[in-house]
Amino acid sequence: MEEREGEVRWDGLCSRDAAARAAALDTIGQAVLRRAESIASGAAADGLPAPANRDGLGEALARLLMLSKRCPFPDVREKSEAILGGVQELGIRIPRPLGHGPSRFIPEKETIQVGKEEATMHTLFAESFATLGRLDNVTLVMVFHPQYLESFLKTQHYLLQMDGPLPLHYRHYIGIMAAARHQCSYLVNLHVNDFLHVGGDPKWLNGLENAPQKLQNLGELNKMLAHRPWLITKEHIEQLLKTEENSWSLAELIHAVVLLTHYHSLASFTFGCGISPEIDCEGGHTFRPPSVSNYCICDITNGYHGMDEIHASPAATIPVSSTESVCEVEALMEKMKQLQECRDEEEASQEEMATRFEREKRESMFVCSSEDEESAATRDVSRHFEDTSYGYKDFSRHGMHVPTFRVQDYSWEDHGYSLVNRLYPDVGQLLDEKFHIAYNLTYNTMAMHKDVDTSMLRRAIWNYIHCMFGIRYDDYDYGEINQLLDRSFKVYIKTVVCTPEKTTKRMYDSFWRQFEHSEKVHVNLLLVEARMQAELLYALRAITRYMT
Repeated sequence: MEEREGEVRWDGLCSRDAAARAAALDTIGQAVLRRAESIASGAAADGLPAPANRDGLGEALARLLMLSKRCPFPDVREKSEAILGGVQELGIRIPRPLGHGPSRFIPEKETIQVGKEEATMHTLFAESFATLGRLDNVTLVMVFHPQYLESFLKTQHYLLQMDGPLPLHYRHYIGIMAAARHQCSYLVNLHVNDFLHVGGDPKWLNGLENAPQKLQNLGELNKMLAHRPWLITKEHIEQLLKTEENSWSLAELIHAVVLLTHYHSLASFTFGCGISPEIDCEGGHTFRPPSVSNYCICDITNGYHGMDEIHASPAATIPVSSTESVCEVEALMEKMKQLQECRDEEEASQEEMATRFEREKRESMFVCSSEDEESAATRDVSRHFEDTSYGYKDFSRHGMHVPTFRVQDYSWEDHGYSLVNRLYPDVGQLLDEKFHIAYNLTYNTMAMHKDVDTSMLRRAIWNYIHCMFGIRYDDYDYGEINQLLDRSFKVYIKTVVCTPEKTTKRMYDSFWRQFEHSEKVHVNLLLVEARMQAELLYALRAITRYMT
């Protein structure tokens, strides 16, 4: 990966060869210190403090800070820290990280510490760093589940960097468009940097109207996929494929649809797990000195709070006794046991199963969070999409009826998979593997209990998400959902899937209070993949109808 910030080049740091990294670090160190000396001597001559944010030095220092904390190669971490120390000795203030760890919801001590990971995780980290040029916070939270992370990284790498119908800068711009629909500044920031890095035109970043008409035409599909995928018809597909000079090919459209659904669902994960800004991005570092209490008043007004407040334990935010939480786990396990016994004894009729689905679909409309909940602070990213008022709407608001989508008529396994694989080779296979890993992933544990079959619970979560999108499995008894998912859990699921930007730490803390953070991240993997598959089913069905 090659990148320039003035004369500073970072590409050699991604090498797996220690000698190549050492040579790159020497070059970077010399360039940064040369620039720092020039700024320091100029400031001394004027009798002023030396400013870090001049001639791109601030960006270079922020990147070195990120490398000193987040690079999987110890030689890079140590040398980056030494370069920062050299700059500080010249009287230039160096940045420090804001926040504590990769997630605002999970205490840093409970996440994997870079430099202390096991060999298998180190291999994953090194692969991610070599591919992306960074070890991002999403990876550091997903690594609770290494098998899934490996599949996720492989798929994302293929979509963004391998041969495919769309040019590289289009891929990152589509990622920006998708993430911006949920005001996910975390993903927007990452892909703005990547877009520029692969030669994207900076003017496009001033608003969708500055991008080519072909990308502007994708705005409507982006909007519907993110918020109301059940409204997508073959006519929408036809408009994109038949617009004369700005038309999309079928292969390009499949690539775009997979990217849009990938980043809509990744925005859900980002908000659902409280992912912190990257250290070298806006909101991830500051040049202000720490105060005695470890943060200054400016940090507080900007929404950066002390460790105790950010990582208040669930018990501190939602008063609950540990006995009550333990009872919650026991009660859930007892319900699973009873439902299994009922399944073995009797089976509901098809009519009753259909009625239970319609009831659950109807009830899911009334599951909503308190409107007073504050959403995570994000900078305005609305310029990357049109019609900012267009958001998630429940099915039968204003008397609108949406027919049920029966998986028996159009499924991923029987229809979607082969369509994607035919038009964008290998991607159907990668997505299928990722869906299966997320759906089947289990460690046979529930909180403190071992040797538990969690398949019933995992299926209830997956099918509840699809139910919210109107998707029905004829062989599933939707009565199980109300037995297994309590209201606080349903509120969390619906918020993360439909309006992720409204997710709060309180919501995260309020469900499954006795469960491990890794189990809550596991829930988020189910939400990500079930949402992505639901969006894909509606888009691919419309494409199939257009083709037939």
